[in-house]
Amino acid sequence: MKKRQIGIFSVQPIGLGCMNLDHAYGPSVSESQGERVLLGALDAGYDFLDTATLYGGGKNETRIGEVLKKHRHRYTLASKCVMAIVPVDGKPTRVIDGRPETIKRQCEDSLRRLQTDVIDLYYLHRWDKKVPIEDSVGALSDMVRKGNIRAIGLSEVGATTLRKAHAVHPIAAVQSEYSLWTRDPEIAVLQACKELGVGFVAFSSVARKFFGGLTDVNALDAKDIRRTMSRFQGENLQKNLALLPPMQAMADELGVTMAQLALAWVLAQGNHIVSIPGTTNPQHMRDNFAAQSISLSTAQLEQLNQMINRHNVSGARYDPQSQSEVDTECY
Repeated sequence: MKKRQIGIFSVQPIGLGCMNLDHAYGPSVSESQGERVLLGALDAGYDFLDTATLYGGGKNETRIGEVLKKHRHRYTLASKCVMAIVPVDGKPTRVIDGRPETIKRQCEDSLRRLQTDVIDLYYLHRWDKKVPIEDSVGALSDMVRKGNIRAIGLSEVGATTLRKAHAVHPIAAVQSEYSLWTRDPEIAVLQACKELGVGFVAFSSVARKFFGGLTDVNALDAKDIRRTMSRFQGENLQKNLALLPPMQAMADELGVTMAQLALAWVLAQGNHIVSIPGTTNPQHMRDNFAAQSISLSTAQLEQLNQMINRHNVSGARYDPQSQSEVDTECY
């Protein structure tokens, strides 16, 4: 498939979300497992890798720096600031701090961990609503001029915030959850990105493994964030699982996996969209990348829209606390 533009960067339609290696879904993978995924991704053709200050409290960035420092020229590197794990009353606590001085300090720390002179795309992981978006983006624009970063991104913001930020400095990308079962970007931000020439980076396009074979939530790690999400709980989960057989039948008919079908659907929603599925499994990593070669007809896309959509999915995508931290429009 033809490469797609994220600001000044031309990248494959499927990138690698690196969070899974160290954050949110259980303990960090081993050093050797991480190497297999990261080095294997470059060999498979991935050229867009996504990490963040938050992931593993910096461990994910450190892993990427150690494993890929000799291969820095082979990929576009994205990371994020503002969300971080810091000590509060002696306990590691996730905080959102969008003050300019914090952003600049986190960027310096990220550069050190990543063992690079420049981060290609640097996002505000969340808009800190206590700080005007113009101030946070202004700090990032200072770092562009300084040469610490090449382009600015925003994560989980709505169209109004995007436009305010874009007026301060050109925004290269907006990153938000987007999949068959999370359609919120369709309200406004996808169109705003298209109008402004901003790339849209979709995460969790495989629905946090729901389209990849996750059926037993009880088998997840005790600290796995999916345990707090109502879509994976009780009656909601059972209703959602009942939506899958027709999708599985279509995947079987096409000779692809359900995860690949889900990714192909996302890519078909616009040429300004790139998806960054994550995995700890090298085979799944290769399968995900192959999804960009799947071409779906208009009829097949409509069938998928009818199978799984915002009207028949049960449960919210985030718990109330996490939902309060995002700025995205929501149904």
